[in-house]
Amino acid sequence: MARELVDGGEAVLEAFRNLDIDYIIASPGSDWPSVWEALARQKINESDGPRYIDTWHETLAVTMAMGYTRVTGKLQAVLLHAGVGLLQGSLGIHGAYQGEVPMLICSGESITNGEDPDFDPGGQWYRGLNVVGGADRWVEPFTKWSSHVSTHFNLYESITRAGEMAQRLPKGPTFLDIPMEVMLPAWTPPARIGKIPAPPKIHSEASAIDEVAGLLAGASAPVIITESAGRDVEAFHQMVRLAELLSIPVVESGPGYANFPKDHPMYQGTNVNRFKDTSDVILLVGSKTPWYPPSAGPATGTVISIDEYPLKEHLTYQALHANIYLEGDIGVTVKLLADAVESNGGLNAEAISARKTQCEAEHDKATESNRAAVEAARSKGPIDPVWLCAAISEVMPDDATYVEETITHRGAILRHIAWNTPQRYFHPNGGLGQGLGTALGVKLAKPDSPVVALMGDGSFLYNPVVQSFGVSAAENLPILIIVFNNGKYAAMQNLHLQFYPEGIAAKTGIHHGVDIPGPNYADLVTPFGGHSERVEDPNELKPALERALAAVNGGTTAVVNVIVSI
Repeated sequence: MARELVDGGEAVLEAFRNLDIDYIIASPGSDWPSVWEALARQKINESDGPRYIDTWHETLAVTMAMGYTRVTGKLQAVLLHAGVGLLQGSLGIHGAYQGEVPMLICSGESITNGEDPDFDPGGQWYRGLNVVGGADRWVEPFTKWSSHVSTHFNLYESITRAGEMAQRLPKGPTFLDIPMEVMLPAWTPPARIGKIPAPPKIHSEASAIDEVAGLLAGASAPVIITESAGRDVEAFHQMVRLAELLSIPVVESGPGYANFPKDHPMYQGTNVNRFKDTSDVILLVGSKTPWYPPSAGPATGTVISIDEYPLKEHLTYQALHANIYLEGDIGVTVKLLADAVESNGGLNAEAISARKTQCEAEHDKATESNRAAVEAARSKGPIDPVWLCAAISEVMPDDATYVEETITHRGAILRHIAWNTPQRYFHPNGGLGQGLGTALGVKLAKPDSPVVALMGDGSFLYNPVVQSFGVSAAENLPILIIVFNNGKYAAMQNLHLQFYPEGIAAKTGIHHGVDIPGPNYADLVTPFGGHSERVEDPNELKPALERALAAVNGGTTAVVNVIVSI
């Protein structure tokens, strides 16, 4: 078939431009020649537009886009190959859905199956790549919206609409199935075309905010519980402001972001149970699952939920026990709330001062307890995870950004690695296998910050490791990967023993699904020119981390395989 100069590939690219997309991140497939042609034209003409990144795995493409968006807040585009590529990327898409990360995902197909005498897509589509009913059926349960484009006449508008929908509340991934036959015809830009406006920030009415401000001002024992407020830099700073105004303790429940400075005296760690039954006003700020089990909510107290979209459709069950909802942008809402507290006056300075003194004392007590735990662990062999976390915190600079994908070591990481500014910590949503891609996406968004991926050995093996190293080298995205290697799936062993404490496995040591006879993980990066370290001696830990950090700062990805005791 003779090709027109400007076809549907240009429509796709122009839609991405007008959605202000920075990157097209793809695991390449034979369904995208029209887009590749448009990208080649963009380069030759030196036109503005998104940059194309090839990855070697679909989950990696999706999670890189997700990591970038979690830092920048900006929608990105992901191109996958047919239905099979969509299946490979579904882990990351599901994570984006749970994490409310906007993303535009497209995959292709052929709808003529070789019967068009003027177009031969290849027999692979007829023999098995096409999906009965369309690939959009497959992802419908874990995307915000999914559909297909049936004609080139509405290709551009379908893409811009899907991009806009992804950014509206609740934010999340949207999907379009785009056949090659839709992209091949000549495309004439619509008469009305231009930049797509960003979605507005919404907030609750002033009377509701004033009501909550009054409750907080009159509270004797308020508390803030948060999981994801830190996804918005403004929310991070406004929460600090509100906590300081009223001396409100802040607790994190399963955090996915850096939500509050750990060195702040109002920061009280991650033990929600310490506060939920003794607080008279409980402010849930970006907190979807503050207590477990869900029915074990506060015995008394007024629960106020501040969230863009507090009732999560992806959860099969949820019990916030909320009495009041302030729905809308978290940063804007907390700012208006702090403004109202300041302007309304009538604050009990004595009570606020007493709370401040108590929080400072509790914060100092926790800090000293953590310090004592580090000293006790410092020289233990094999390496204690507590010492590993403390050594990481001591070696890494203040601007280091952590992407953490562990299970049994997460508590130690949250207690013993410091981050005190926004966007310094990210935890993937959904299943394991997303950490490396997220870290590379974060590095793409923060090229000047050292990005440290904290991985359990089991978690590490769920990731597309080889592909991640390839993209890291090809795109000049050096990251530091630290493997907490206990040689087993400890979470599986722990749960088995919890259910059968006097069982045969407990008595004999016969465990299934536990041992990981893995390689020296650090050696895996060597073929890609990376830096590798394997550490067993606690005295060698900090020097190894320092060498690895120097390698990353020099432009090389480094893997430190740390043999830990538990």
